[in-house]
Amino acid sequence: MADQALSVEQRSALGKEARTRARRSSHARWEPPDDRPSPRRILAEQDASRVPELVPIRYGRMLVSPFTFYRGAAAVMASDLAKTPASGLEAQLCGDAHLSNFGVFAAPDRRLVFDVNDFDETLRGPFEWDVKRLAASLAIAGRDRGFEDADRRRVTLAAVRAYREGMRELAAMSDLAVWYARADVESALQQWRAHMSQAQVKRYEKGIAKARHKDSKRALDRLSHVVDGTHRIVSDPPLIVPVEELAPSADLDRIEPAIKGLLDAYRGTLAQDRRVLAERYRYVHAARKVVGVGSVGTRAWIILLTGRDAGDPLFLQAKEAGPSVLEPYAGSSEFSHHGRRVVEGQRLMQAASDIFLGWVTGGELAAETDYYVRQLWDGKRSVEVDLLAPADLAIYAELCGWTLARAHARSGDRIAIASYLGGGTNFDHALADFADAYADQNERDYGELVAAAAAGELPVERGV
Repeated sequence: MADQALSVEQRSALGKEARTRARRSSHARWEPPDDRPSPRRILAEQDASRVPELVPIRYGRMLVSPFTFYRGAAAVMASDLAKTPASGLEAQLCGDAHLSNFGVFAAPDRRLVFDVNDFDETLRGPFEWDVKRLAASLAIAGRDRGFEDADRRRVTLAAVRAYREGMRELAAMSDLAVWYARADVESALQQWRAHMSQAQVKRYEKGIAKARHKDSKRALDRLSHVVDGTHRIVSDPPLIVPVEELAPSADLDRIEPAIKGLLDAYRGTLAQDRRVLAERYRYVHAARKVVGVGSVGTRAWIILLTGRDAGDPLFLQAKEAGPSVLEPYAGSSEFSHHGRRVVEGQRLMQAASDIFLGWVTGGELAAETDYYVRQLWDGKRSVEVDLLAPADLAIYAELCGWTLARAHARSGDRIAIASYLGGGTNFDHALADFADAYADQNERDYGELVAAAAAGELPVERGV
């Protein structure tokens, strides 16, 4: 956090002083150290705490491409980032700031906003770790799409430039203005419309329309059916498994009261006004659900509740929260409950957060572990990387870069960080070089996993 006892000039001087600890050009380097741990070993250590029957799905999804491997390998990169130059300027980090962990969702005022939207690994740490994770993801995605070298570099530079210029813009703003700053989707579209082709505008408008219709009512239609007059979550194992299919028949009588008890405990973590709203919804059904790439194998549940009647659904997702992959290198969280770590980090970084964001410790089938809770679908939509042309990805990269700067500016010393970054392009080009070098590393790591799978050394279930 910024030291409010210091003047703007003193905070700016701190940023310039940080250049003596880590020159901006030093961020360009990536050379794996001789004692670099094997990516397979790091991933295997994570497997130990995951649901065993879901681990093969995790590897199947990671093996689709170098980009999907990267999405699942946040722990691998965290280990690598700890060995890179550090400015000493910290902020609340996403911890896994790759391009697919940004997206659209509905703010409490029901306007669609664009923001960071995945916080499983959030923790305070060096600001540049998030920027490097984002930059490398763009370079890797560009390779995945077959973009030319020059196009990939333009995309990466667009993101880092937007981060640097955004941070300098935010440094000149009042504290309250920074707190209120956000990227409204419709406003952003208007801003970019002049720079976009008609086809690009149509694609973005179509995506916005889809996001608006992705809510709990849509989830009710897609994820449930009516059995004996009551909505039940559909069974689609191993991706969706209703709670009664996981519980021995002798345990069923106590499962529902246990879930209701957990919901009561979760509601206790909400602000009073939101608790009043949450208490209007009654429990109907629950199921275990496989989510994402890196999260596959962690415990995640979807919970169906209804309000005034059966046509007033609320779908919540309770997702396991373990220690952040950054903790071995950045230090332990100030929160002993990792669900709360995620929630507090999300509230700190996002301009507008889900009103149902809370935490709970699981029990029974949910295991004695920490969870964070949020709405399952609430206007949420992420970019479809496979459909983006170089020009589209460059626009998206700029939006991600500015958004990450705004997220960091809420908790870090934005004046010092902006001073460190400067008005020139040294940092931009250094990170573009790093991103390309790390994309090479990612391909080597991916190749190691492919070879292990081919040799039968990994449990792999593809196409799920």
